Parts: sequence; structure tokens; C-alpha cells
Amino acid sequence: MQITVYGDTLCAQVTATAMAQTGHQVSWAVVEPASHEYLAIGRPLFSEQGLDQLFVEQLESGRLTPCFWRDVPIEPAVAVFLALSPGQEAAAETIVRQQAGVSECEVIINQTMGPVGTAERLLEILQQQSARLALVALPDLIQEGNAFVTFTRPDSILLGCEGGAGETLMRELLRPFNRRKDVIQVMSLREAEFSKLAISGILATRISYMNDMASLSESLGVDINVVRVAMGADPRIGESYLYPGCGFGGPGLSRNVMTLLNALDSRASEPGLLEQVLRTNERQKEVLFRKFWQFFQGNVSGKKVALWGAAFKPGTHRVDNAPALKVIEALWAQGVKVAVHDPKALPGLESWANGRGELDLCADLYEVAKDADALMLITEWKPYWSPDWRRLKAVMREPLILDGRNIYDPDFVRAQGLVYQGVGRS
Repeated sequence: MQITVYGDTLCAQVTATAMAQTGHQVSWAVVEPASHEYLAIGRPLFSEQGLDQLFVEQLESGRLTPCFWRDVPIEPAVAVFLALSPGQEAAAETIVRQQAGVSECEVIINQTMGPVGTAERLLEILQQQSARLALVALPDLIQEGNAFVTFTRPDSILLGCEGGAGETLMRELLRPFNRRKDVIQVMSLREAEFSKLAISGILATRISYMNDMASLSESLGVDINVVRVAMGADPRIGESYLYPGCGFGGPGLSRNVMTLLNALDSRASEPGLLEQVLRTNERQKEVLFRKFWQFFQGNVSGKKVALWGAAFKPGTHRVDNAPALKVIEALWAQGVKVAVHDPKALPGLESWANGRGELDLCADLYEVAKDADALMLITEWKPYWSPDWRRLKAVMREPLILDGRNIYDPDFVRAQGLVYQGVGRS
């Protein structure tokens, strides 16, 4: 069927690509002129492993057509996805009003995350003009760095429908991604939106809790990795999101937690747990800097630090709210020279650093460590997991390894003649 996807987001790119791959004719309508210019030369807005090539294949097949949102092809869409960026509520309302007059359109699917009640407001606008057209909520549950797989092979799909309106067509649209077992959970619009935010809140809480435990474990002489495995073995807890490290970042999780926190603040007189979760996370982003500072007893001016990883997580090029940014700012403030390697994120990091300070951006992961007084592992990209330790020791001025994701074996690294410090590990 004919589908239109509106938005300049990763969710929009994934949705458009996945729907085209399963045989639909898809128009991907972007809102920002710069995004349209980028797509016009056949390049995706977001670069992730696997997604890039699939996007190009759908373009070449003719099933996926990028366009500017005010120039959507004349062929009317049966289903319209709204995967807009936060702050584009006016564009969403305009699109809903336009679609109300399109007789072929049967359902509008809101994927745009905002405060609880966003979809209800769009439904009210729609019902003022059309009694036949359904509006549903399909909160974005994709995981950046593995977005296409988590969209096409989901563990859960939250589908908000009022009175079941639009459910039948949505089940047909989602059928290719819902074959192993039925993972669609039907609920109200408001329940779907709140469920998404609540999921983000518990994930962030687990991460910050483990970072608090990691800090305590160091003072007790306990290896947090051993504790993590013991906790994960308890079926009441499970293994997911128990890895301590140098904090979480990215646009999605942080924004969703803030949205949830704002809702709590507007309805509760006492500060909530999530406020402490975010405070803990911001503090944790500087944990490697504090270890670096302590190792050199504050005498860090003029030294050089190499960073492995700048993206907020592996598999993405984005540096939005990434822990690396706060580390870099702390190092700059102390007169430390900073060099960075990342497989995908260097262009974004360069744009962020412009006008803020000097960075040495390196294409080679060993060249970045040349004459470094410390190497900080920030993002656990696969090329960093098994480095040539002898080569690193040979090029570094001071063989200090600060492992912000606890991916290395401390005893093995130390046996190679390097100094190792992790997060919550002795």
C-alpha cells in the first residue's frame, strides 16, 4: 500500500526503510530543508551498521522516495506515520489537518515522543474535521546502534488505540515484524505513551544504580563485575542494563527521562527518584577524568589524553549528550591536550568542538595514543575490544588505561606492562 513517513529522525528513516523493504510504496517526507538536500543525493540521514545499505537498496528499488514535506507525491497514502523531532508539534498538527481531508487515508500513526497526552491532542484536532480517520500511537522502542533490527524483530510493540480504531490495519502493517510470536500490546493512547517513558525511566535507573554500586565497590575492595554477574543470575533482576560505566547519553533516553521527570515534578511536591538518577548520571560522566586527575595528583596541565570512542553508544555516529563531551570539557578546563578516535562519530564531534576547543581527530586507533599520558575507553566499539597491548605500550608516554566500560581483563592488561583502572574494579 501507499505509505508516507514524516520526520527527520532515526525512527523515520528506519520506519520508511522497513516498510519499503516489505513491499510498500513509501514516501519519506522530511521537514528540514537541509535533510532534503542530503537525501536528494542518495545519502541517508543516519548511519548505522546494515541500515545504510538497506536504505540505498530501497531507493534503487523505487519503493522508497524521499521528498520535502510540503511536496509529498500526489498519490494519497493509506497510512501516515508521524516520526517528527521534539518541538515540531506545529508541523504534526498541520499534517493531521491535511490528512483529515484525504479520503484514501485510513490511519495516522504517531511515533513522535512528547509529554503524555500528545497523541490525544492530535486525535482531538483530527476528530474536529474527520470522524472516519483513526489515529494510533506507536511509541518508538528502537535502540540506536541496532535500530533496524530492533524495529523489524521487536520484543515488544506498544500500540495505543482508542476503542480499537485502526488496530486491524496496524496489525497488517506490522505483520512482517510480528511473526515469531504476537508482541503487540494494545492499550489506550495515553497508556502507550506513558509505558514508553516508564520503560526509559527504569532503564536509566538501573544504570545509575549500578554506577552507585560501582563507586561503593571500589571503597570496599570489591570487583563490581563479580557483583553484576551475581545480581543478573537472580531471575527477579535479570542481566540487562546492569553494566556500570561512564554514564549514558544520547538524545532518546535522556530526553524521555526528562519528560517523565517533568511530569512527576508537575504532580509531586517532593523530588523524585529520577532526579537523583539524572544527577548520578551526570556525575558519572566525569568518573574517568577523576581517575586521571587522581593518578597524576592534579598535575595534568600539558598532558595528553587519548579517547577511544565519542559516540554515545556503539553503532551510531551521534554524539548528542554523549559522556565523551563532558570528559573532553573537563580535560580542556585543565589544559590537557585531547586526541580522539571513533569509527563513525568524528564528523559530529568536530562540529560540536568548533569554537569550543582544540581536538586532534585521528583515523587510526593507535596513532591517537601516540605520546599519550592516558588512554580512556569511552565507547565500546568492537575494534577496541582486543587491541595490540604491546603496540599501545610502545607508543604511549604513560601506559595508563582507563576503561570506562569494563570490557578488559584487568589482570591480563597489567600483565602486558600497562596500568589498568576500570569502573568499580580493583
